[in-house]
Amino acid sequence: MNLSPEDVKHIALLARVRLDDSEVERLSEQLSSILDHFAALAAVDTEGVEPTAHPLPLANVMREDSVSPSLPREDVLRNAPATEDGYIRVRAVLE
Repeated sequence: MNLSPEDVKHIALLARVRLDDSEVERLSEQLSSILDHFAALAAVDTEGVEPTAHPLPLANVMREDSVSPSLPREDVLRNAPATEDGYIRVRAVLE
């Protein structure tokens, strides 16, 4: 499919891109080539092929969620740079 310079100028206008005449000519050839590739893909028979998001089968690799004891509060607070009333003290984000 060959795009005319007017087509390229219209696409550039829609994309809000300013092009000079040499760029219009170059992009006309490049965009036409890209559209030819899409035309070749559209010609492929995909009847009976299920749509996929990925060519390989993927599975969730997360571990099972299980309950386990947490660290004692004293141990956690011992690692904090500042504490106050049994909580970790942080700098104020909003003043």
